[in-house]
Amino acid sequence: MIAPADMEHCREAIRHGSLSFHAASKLLPAHVRDPALALYAFCRLADDEVDLKQDKVASVLRLRDRLDQVYAGRPKNAPTDRAFAAIVEEFEMPRALPDALLEGLAWDAAERRYDTLSGVKDYSARVASAVGAMMCVLMRVRDADALARACDLGVAMQLTNIARDVGEDALERRIYLPLDWLEEAGIEVEAFFADPEATKAVRGMVKRLVMEANRLYMRSEAGVGALPRGCRPGIYGARFIYAGIGSQLTRMGYDSISARARTNKWQKIGWLGQSMLLSGASMIMPKSSVLYARPLPEVQFLVDATAVGAPQSSRSDALISILSTLESRRQAQRAELTG
Repeated sequence: MIAPADMEHCREAIRHGSLSFHAASKLLPAHVRDPALALYAFCRLADDEVDLKQDKVASVLRLRDRLDQVYAGRPKNAPTDRAFAAIVEEFEMPRALPDALLEGLAWDAAERRYDTLSGVKDYSARVASAVGAMMCVLMRVRDADALARACDLGVAMQLTNIARDVGEDALERRIYLPLDWLEEAGIEVEAFFADPEATKAVRGMVKRLVMEANRLYMRSEAGVGALPRGCRPGIYGARFIYAGIGSQLTRMGYDSISARARTNKWQKIGWLGQSMLLSGASMIMPKSSVLYARPLPEVQFLVDATAVGAPQSSRSDALISILSTLESRRQAQRAELTG
């Protein structure tokens, strides 16, 4: 399916670029692990293209073009693009899922901020839950309830990332904390950027994110039993490794400004062992009724786009709108430079 040289490139990209997923992927069966590594390599490339490049608008527009080429069957002549194109063809990957990721990255390029926790979850659905839904596709899982729980896990992971990176984001003049939380605490965004401190109020916000993430981690577990048996340890592994970052933040008093929460090799090994044990237990335990909980409103569109029988959709009006806005901004920047 994926050319061996392209697959090796993707393995190396994840080995160095996403330590948590690389560790968890070791527990996936090979027929899922390889396409999953290729998927994460493409997503990692997309994220880095926007996060690490100076001209974020141009980066998003290039990603749009690369996705168009992938779905046209003419991927860019690069290992990650060729590997992702092979996945799209083999697994009939719904276009709405990578488009959702692209929309989240476009929001980053537009420097969007979020007024409420629901807005933060809207963002998390795009940059994380969309990847969880794509992982389900790679496992040949299109059940709506299992997809909803995978999306819970994606939102939980992204909330953990946001909680961990409050200080680093502030140094880059980025804010993902809900603005209404800041307003309640009497904190002005520009003042926070100028002098980010781990005050009691800020640590309280980090705690709220960690607590909400923990609630969703617990809810997501009900969906793991709906996955193929061989895939369960790897997904449990990802769940425990990311939740471990939240536990580390708790031990640090929710101060994600003075230091960065990190986990070590031995902790990861312990969580992977726990994942193996829990996966074995899930084979004999009855299904939890939590499996059938309604999807978060913010991820419903992902479930609808992926579930069995979902119609193949074209690029959404919302995505077209934000890309058009970025295109206009790019043209204005060029005119300013040449004028």
